[in-house]
Formats: sequence, C-alpha cells, structure tokens
Amino acid sequence: MQLRSDWSERAVVDASAMEWVESPSAGVQRKMLERDGDEVARATSIVRYAPGSHFPRHVHEMGEELFVLEGEFCDESGRFGPGSYIRNPPASAHAPWSDGGCVLFVKLRYFDPIDQARVVVHTREEAWLPGLVPGLSVMPLHDFRTEHTALVRWAPGTYFNPHRHYGGEEILVVEGVFEDEHGRYPAGSWLRSPHMSQHQPFSREGCTILVKTGHLIAHTEDAAA
Repeated sequence: MQLRSDWSERAVVDASAMEWVESPSAGVQRKMLERDGDEVARATSIVRYAPGSHFPRHVHEMGEELFVLEGEFCDESGRFGPGSYIRNPPASAHAPWSDGGCVLFVKLRYFDPIDQARVVVHTREEAWLPGLVPGLSVMPLHDFRTEHTALVRWAPGTYFNPHRHYGGEEILVVEGVFEDEHGRYPAGSWLRSPHMSQHQPFSREGCTILVKTGHLIAHTEDAAA
C-alpha cells in the first residue's frame, strides 16, 4: 500500500473525520495517515484499542514511536496514561494491551538503526521551557542527529517567525487550533511539510502540538540520487 508515502509532497489530514479501519488484531482499529508497505510498513497512524483488547507479541525491526492521546496503554514495561511519549528502539518487542481502552498516535519503522535509546516521557509531569517567542512553551522529547521531537504549547495570540524546515516537519495537533498561511488545523489534524518547506505559524485560539523536524531528509536525498 502506498498512502501519502512521497515525503517530497505536503500532506494535510483531518484524522477526526476519518473512519476507523480494523487491524489484524480484534478490538484494535486504526486510521492510516501515511503508509509505505502492507502489514509490515513504514507507517503513521492513529490507533484505538477497545477496552480489554490486546495485540500479539511482535518485534519492531525499525522501531516504534507512540504518544498516548486518550486512556491507558500497557505493555510488559508498564502502564502509560494520556500524554505519555514512548520510543521503542529497533529490534525491541512487546505484547501491548489496554484494560480500559486507549487512543494512540503511532509511527513505525522511522528510526535510524543507530538510534538504540528507549525513551519514556510522562509529559504531564514534566516542566515546560520558554520558547523562542513570547507565548510559546516547549517540552523536548527526543533528539538524534537532525531529528528533533517536542511538544509545543501556544498561548492564544502567539505568532512565530517565518522559517524553513531542514529535513521537513511533521505536526499532530493535540489540542486547540494551529494555523499558518496555508490553512487552519483543529485538534486531530496531521500535517507533513517537506524538506526546506517554509511557513509562518501562529495560533489565535491557543493549541498544543506534537512536532517532529529533520526526519524527512534521508528519503528526500535518496529520491533525488
């Protein structure tokens, strides 16, 4: 399956308007935001576990990154409530479940093979740092080479400077409404902007976004070779 798999193209998806699709595991559904491959795929998805559902033990050959949006996600390493950010490195394995149900933002097979760190951040317990402009707060989650991942909180009426994204940018709007000169993106929106894209973002109403930058450069360079 090829779904928004060309990283050189801008993509915008309102995940809240998408239908849930059944996965191979009963009680686990997903909304596919981008996908390159069949059941084993480089993919970005919103995943929903029904109460009491579980997924069979499996290996993440190229890593798994997830952010808990609702409910409680569980595996052998612990229980993770809303706002939990988890990176399971390449070759890691688990058998996840959810007793009460949960909704996750999940990215698969995006890791640099050298990036072997397991990362867990309970963002609701961490401090926010001042951003580059007034009204902006940042919570760094992970950095590796050109890749940077963070939660960013925008107070109402916050405007950022025009800038370019070396290696591209990916955003999930977690709360509120995020905007730029290209459009308006309410909670549940997913945006992917290619290498060296430019915009001037702002939020009139305030928002919280999950942001990843610098991770789309390798594919772009490979495609141009």
